[in-house]
Amino acid sequence: MRKSIRVATAADIPKLRGLIELSVRKLQAEDYTQSQIDNALKTVFGVDSQLIADGTYFVVEAQASEAAAANRSTFAGCGGWSKHATLYGGDQWAGREDALLDPQRDAAKIRAFFVHPDWARQGIASIILDACESAARQAGFTRCEMGATLTGVKFFSARGYKAVKEIQVPVGNGEMLPVVQMEKLL
Repeated sequence: MRKSIRVATAADIPKLRGLIELSVRKLQAEDYTQSQIDNALKTVFGVDSQLIADGTYFVVEAQASEAAAANRSTFAGCGGWSKHATLYGGDQWAGREDALLDPQRDAAKIRAFFVHPDWARQGIASIILDACESAARQAGFTRCEMGATLTGVKFFSARGYKAVKEIQVPVGNGEMLPVVQMEKLL
């Protein structure tokens, strides 16, 4: 099995949209209702083109085996970090805060992690998180924070993140999506 990580580009956006929807629908189904998922995909979950423009969004490409793949790879996961104040949400999220963060006082934002269901629990999120934390550290940040989905809390806890508070994100139709704000010192 071969895995490689690279910075996402604008040309990746159509494939990222498909990966995000598949990941949310399959991997978050145990933690959220179908209605929450449907509404979150319309209002919160999605591609954040600012992360791509900043060069802080990564994609992991994977091949199950050299022979079978015949040089065809799939997006196994994506995720990134941000030097902007927005804690969560794609381009369609109305609650964006695009102010730049000060690495001396603010936490870098870990953002928009999605793993293809076929690659779940195979180290994809760890590859991305390592790249994000390393890049944030190189940019001068000493801590990171995120708005983790209920599905991601266990993973991020195992990677040293501590829960700070639960946040209720409005996703439309009077419905809320619970997420957990988490943070970690680098």
